[in-house]
Amino acid sequence: MSIHAALNHKTVYRYDRKVRLSPQLIRLRPAPHARTAIESYSLRVSPEPHFLNWLQDPQGNWLARVVFPEKVDHFSVEVDLLARIEVINPFDFFVEDYAEKFPFDYHRGLADELEPFLDAEPAGERLAAYLTEVDRSPCAIIDFLVRINQQVQQDIGYVIRMQPGVQTPEETLTLRKGSCRDSAWLLVQLLRQLGIAARFVSGYLIQLKADVKALDGPSGTDHDFTDLHAWAEAYIPGAGWVGLDSTSGLLTGEGHIPLVATPEPSSAAPISGGLEPCDVKFEHDMQVTRLRETPRVTLPYTDKQWQAVDLLGQQVDAGLADADVRLTMGGEPTFVSIDDMESAQWHTEALGADKEALAVSLIERLRGQWAPQGLLCYEQGKWYPGEPLPRWAFSLYWRSDGKPLLQQPKRFVLHAPPKHTAASTADAQTFLTQLAERLAVNSGHVMPGFEDPLQALVEEQRLPENLTPEDSRLKDAAGRNRLSAVLSKGLDQPVGYCLPLRRGERLGKPGWLSEAWKFRSGYMLLVPGDSPMGLRMPLSSLPWLPEHLRHTVIETDPMAPRNGLP
Repeated sequence: MSIHAALNHKTVYRYDRKVRLSPQLIRLRPAPHARTAIESYSLRVSPEPHFLNWLQDPQGNWLARVVFPEKVDHFSVEVDLLARIEVINPFDFFVEDYAEKFPFDYHRGLADELEPFLDAEPAGERLAAYLTEVDRSPCAIIDFLVRINQQVQQDIGYVIRMQPGVQTPEETLTLRKGSCRDSAWLLVQLLRQLGIAARFVSGYLIQLKADVKALDGPSGTDHDFTDLHAWAEAYIPGAGWVGLDSTSGLLTGEGHIPLVATPEPSSAAPISGGLEPCDVKFEHDMQVTRLRETPRVTLPYTDKQWQAVDLLGQQVDAGLADADVRLTMGGEPTFVSIDDMESAQWHTEALGADKEALAVSLIERLRGQWAPQGLLCYEQGKWYPGEPLPRWAFSLYWRSDGKPLLQQPKRFVLHAPPKHTAASTADAQTFLTQLAERLAVNSGHVMPGFEDPLQALVEEQRLPENLTPEDSRLKDAAGRNRLSAVLSKGLDQPVGYCLPLRRGERLGKPGWLSEAWKFRSGYMLLVPGDSPMGLRMPLSSLPWLPEHLRHTVIETDPMAPRNGLP
């Protein structure tokens, strides 16, 4: 979702008489490495006549060189640009292996190229003392950059300073305050003293009012604005130049539009050039205007737009109804904990310490809003390749006619099955035997399931002779644990018991039916795996039956007319 913002920047110098100007250098064109998309740009200079030529300095920055052949009584520069503001992830980069940890040394060829950005000024007394406070213990380079950037932001108070030039690091540390250019230059010198190539950047900063207040931390500006700003950039192998805004303590984002990046602040002035001695009046104005906004979650459609969308939806519904087209929709809500966004359970791990408890809390809240008398189920979820077991899933079911599915839903508490149980295979056999009697089917159809001994022996024979299934040096931990459990329990011991059941008619009335399952080996050998027995039934090994003898369940057409639920 993007916002198209128009920036207008006007600078005017008015002289008390006509004076001669030397060639003027204007550094107000977005630099080639700007990440924010600039869809249009214009630079207007007055008065006429003048000659304007574009060139690039040794760092690749755009410079407009303006020559006035005649004396002038004013000098005006106006910039108009259109920026497409889209969220930029400032951490979206890779780092070379050798530079992942601070401190590190640049490779020789790269260090030669970065020499101007590694040339640090001699450290004064206060800068040297400040450097002793910097934690130089080995850590991830990104963590180090974030930490030192925030340290400067916390230690140096921000002030608007109209005096020209940039304070030295000694002055900034003595005053403990400075403008954006002062803290940026201090950060540049700190990084160079620590062996990290850094450069000074001058550019535009566009800050737009947030659609909604932040849930944590400050919400930012309460109105749209733009201004000239300064920050630092550090060169990290693999990532390139990484922007660090020491005024905010953050990495640079979509609102930072660099105009010029140089080794020294003196070569980053927006406008530079000479003129005859005279009195000058200086005028400066900057504005940012939103020209186009894409409707988004935090700033949705206007009432007028909604009316148009609703009208179109009614037309689509009418067309679908005329064609007897029926639509269904399903999905799973995906969420990340706001209190712990970076832990592995929200990125790479299937489970985690908090995921299940938060999922229960979420679906309980959904039930309270959508289906107070609905049914919550703990079910098998998706089974991803490479994972030994399917994941769990919470499901919520309710009647669309609003009638309760459960009369006393509070009696049913959603929770995961216990991780440990005292039930044994003998208990399973007893339970199924009593179930068969209760359902009036043959209890002799209860049969045990065994692990496949041939499969287990084959896996064991594949191990090196000096390793056992319990050996921790095996690469496949899941396979090791499975084989160890099978062999330690004994291949002649049943894993569990099953009772074949299906719904049918008995003596003309609805009831339960069962049958005896027969297998070639005389035993029910389960499909190898880590899942519960019920998910490893060898159904493909049951005797083959011709089509006319098979019991098939014909599902009702989901588009067929249905009577109301009882």
